[in-house]
Amino acid sequence: MKKFKFKQVLATGTVLAAGIALTACSGAKQNGGGSNKKSSASVALITDIAGVDDHSFNQSGWEGMVAYGKSQGLKRGTNGYQYFESSSASDFTPNINQAVAAGYKTIFGVGYSLKGAIASAAKKHTDKNFVIIDDVIKGQKNVASANFKSQDASYTAGVVAARTTKTNVVGFIGGVHGDIVDLFDAGFAKGVQDTAKKMGKKITILNQYVGSFTAADKEKSIAKAMFAKKADVIFHASGSAGQGLFSEAKSVNEGLAANSSKKIWVIGVDSDQSNLGKYKSKDGKKSNLCLTSVMTGVNVAVKDIATKAAKGKFPGGKQLVYGLKHNGVYLTRGYVADSVWKQAQTARSQILAGKISVPSHPSK
Repeated sequence: MKKFKFKQVLATGTVLAAGIALTACSGAKQNGGGSNKKSSASVALITDIAGVDDHSFNQSGWEGMVAYGKSQGLKRGTNGYQYFESSSASDFTPNINQAVAAGYKTIFGVGYSLKGAIASAAKKHTDKNFVIIDDVIKGQKNVASANFKSQDASYTAGVVAARTTKTNVVGFIGGVHGDIVDLFDAGFAKGVQDTAKKMGKKITILNQYVGSFTAADKEKSIAKAMFAKKADVIFHASGSAGQGLFSEAKSVNEGLAANSSKKIWVIGVDSDQSNLGKYKSKDGKKSNLCLTSVMTGVNVAVKDIATKAAKGKFPGGKQLVYGLKHNGVYLTRGYVADSVWKQAQTARSQILAGKISVPSHPSK
């Protein structure tokens, strides 16, 4: 079995605040650890191919696991908490098997691409708890499924984009077509359209998919083309490929003064991506182009389910859906103007009250 090089993770949020040094774990060797006594509370996270430092889903899940471990007094390593990083789909099953062999009680698979591997492992290891993030596995009592109403938070991002754009052209870049990315696409478009109607404006939405969650170079090219068509706010739901969007936006903004009306904005996804938005303007001032981020509470779900499992209340056989309530999904405050933020929060309240219905699939 091949082994992978260890690499340092660029962390944000709770991980950075906790001062945790993250190193990738893959192959037969586990890194870190200490003396943990609560083996029944032990948890492991299996990443998808984007890796744990993707500034997105995997990183958010790991942050939730670190927060859980801290709350339980656990240390990283055997009988505590750990992650296993996948470089390709062929790593999913070996990594799950390593987590099982190491004695971890509850094992999380981050992303729908791990559905088959998690379902198969759960059938073989009925004494373990398994969790699939962003998909549903039915009929297996030792598997819990966690999903998110990402369309609702994306709607509020659409409100922000529509009220921020100066060109009346905004964009959406998706990773791979599917039910999950549809949530972001549909919610954002609906938010933009509803807000434009309220404002009496016509706002064009450019929409394109990368065909990958890791091809940053391709996304950079897509972003360049959208900027050429006057888009000044672009939302992405494309995993680590989104770093290409941030890179292209930086190249534009670095040639502008900090207070330029031609500034390009990016809306991040899954985790707070403001760290990717830092740049220096043409006049040498520090600035940030990440307007806000649509947070998918993978960290919230991981901590919640892990805590339930530690209490002997693992929600096996159930599908848990995390939404705007309790911040299962939400917008970061970011650099949104006060008046615009107020409108976004009004929309949030209306969604929670059932006054706004957000679609889960884009209109054709």
